[in-house]
Amino acid sequence: MVALVDAQGACHQANSALENTLGVSRRVLQRSSVFDWVTDPSPLRSTLDAVATNQVSTSRFDATLHRGGSGQGELPVHVIVSQTDRAGWMLVEMIEIEQQTRLDREERHQGLAQANKELVRNLAHEIKNPLGGLRGAAQLLAMELPDKALLEYTQVIIHEADRLQALVDRLLAPHRRVAVVADVNIHEVCERVRALVVAEYPRGLTVLRDYDTSIPDFRGDREQLIQAVLNIAHNATQALAGSGPDSRYSERIARGDAQLVLRTRIARQVTLGRTRYRLALELHIEDNGPGVAEDLRDRIFQPLVSGREGGSGLGLTLALSHVQQHQGTIECDSVPGRTVFKVLIPLP
Repeated sequence: MVALVDAQGACHQANSALENTLGVSRRVLQRSSVFDWVTDPSPLRSTLDAVATNQVSTSRFDATLHRGGSGQGELPVHVIVSQTDRAGWMLVEMIEIEQQTRLDREERHQGLAQANKELVRNLAHEIKNPLGGLRGAAQLLAMELPDKALLEYTQVIIHEADRLQALVDRLLAPHRRVAVVADVNIHEVCERVRALVVAEYPRGLTVLRDYDTSIPDFRGDREQLIQAVLNIAHNATQALAGSGPDSRYSERIARGDAQLVLRTRIARQVTLGRTRYRLALELHIEDNGPGVAEDLRDRIFQPLVSGREGGSGLGLTLALSHVQQHQGTIECDSVPGRTVFKVLIPLP
């Protein structure tokens, strides 16, 4: 939400986002004072004075907008006031506090993804060479052992070396694979995931579909998106099957009251990575399981972090990587009895 104002608070220009938020037309905004838009005009008044008199070039603070015209009450915002090239005019930018929090979280995810990529490459280099030597030595030892009963031990070494190799390959998979870009229908992706989940849990789990069939196709990698959604769904079913932190909600599949919901919607005027998109796909994967443990909620997308005994901690990391390659993000909202992973991807 952006407006150009003068030192007296008169609005000269405003964008459509500000119109929609305040619930009044641009013509009305241009006849109004910026001080009328906020519940407490004092910080805004002093900030405009400071920027207009060159005490500072930019200043920011938190405020609360009136939304009387839109009938939605008040809206907490972060306000940024900056100088412009035109003398006497200032740029006032207002960002929803919730949106700012989401942007900060996305930036952390992007930074983590880059750091993880470098970590994985270095880790793979340090692990793969010794693994090859270890496996080869075990094979040679198996050929020379006089007692064939000892072959079981060399087979254990070979098997564990192969398992570590597979783990490294899974870590490297998103960075190695070339994306296959084509038209993607999100409901075909959801139906593929649903079929796989139902095949794995034919009893005790209900998979509900709540689709907005008006969502258009978009350009993307179908297999990557199937893998991302499947990884999230697998996390949910494993928690429902009894590996979650709350015994009241785990083992729901065994009791027969487990539920997984795949829901698609259109989101409008969405900001992803500081870019504003007119339309975005909003895919919810919701379950009625025990939820994500509180101490893991800020770390669940980091590699090797798992709330399940024996889990690799790679499923959500790979899911986020695949979605980020589509300029999207994943958000998580979890309480005992309800966990929602929300996948956001911009639409054309």
